[in-house]
Amino acid sequence: MKAHLVHAHSEGDSFVTAMKTVIASQLEADGYEVTISDLYAKQFNPVASPADFGSRRDDERLVYALEQRHGYESGTLAPDILEEIEPVLAADLLVFTFPIYWFGAPAILKGWFDRVMLSGVCYGGKRLYGRGGLAGKRSFAAMSLGGRENMFGAQGVHGELVTGMMRHFFQGTLGYVGTSVLEPFVGYNVPYIGEPARAALLDDLRGVVAQIDRRLVLAVPDLNAFDDRLAPLASVEA
Repeated sequence: MKAHLVHAHSEGDSFVTAMKTVIASQLEADGYEVTISDLYAKQFNPVASPADFGSRRDDERLVYALEQRHGYESGTLAPDILEEIEPVLAADLLVFTFPIYWFGAPAILKGWFDRVMLSGVCYGGKRLYGRGGLAGKRSFAAMSLGGRENMFGAQGVHGELVTGMMRHFFQGTLGYVGTSVLEPFVGYNVPYIGEPARAALLDDLRGVVAQIDRRLVLAVPDLNAFDDRLAPLASVEA
């Protein structure tokens, strides 16, 4: 089994770095071959641009998704994109470690998805959700944030975390490309708690990873409920 871990924070954040280390070590202990893409360490460029394509399908008009398809098929994508997509396609399990910034993932990770989740390879047309290009793979995220746990949930000031604030990340990205999205691990209030509490969170994380095969899979849209134009079947029947 192969796991690929995408780490999206600088080494200055000891807790997020510790999450990366805990996850990698536990997966290796459980028999996974683990590769890691440390985005800050490698100074990954998150900005999508025409420079991503060594050979253009259309030199007059840049349609990024179409150029991604052409670039992958012709082998002319930028080397840093190819370096990132290869372990993704080889992995059985994709893992992401990052802090939540401004109600979402860090910009460097958003840019990673923009450039690396290739149209035509990971998604495209009706190849989405359960039929996406990464169907058969699982994905898991370990996140930290400053908010307290009581701030989230149906009655929380910020609403639901996974199905609300971060829905775009779990359903709209990981689910969209076809992965089975596992319930994430969340370290709440991390900047404001002491080392014993942080250590306890990391112990909890290790236990979660050790039981990764039993982790809840989050719901995504069932394409069987939609017609060939992706309109809801209920509206068609009505």
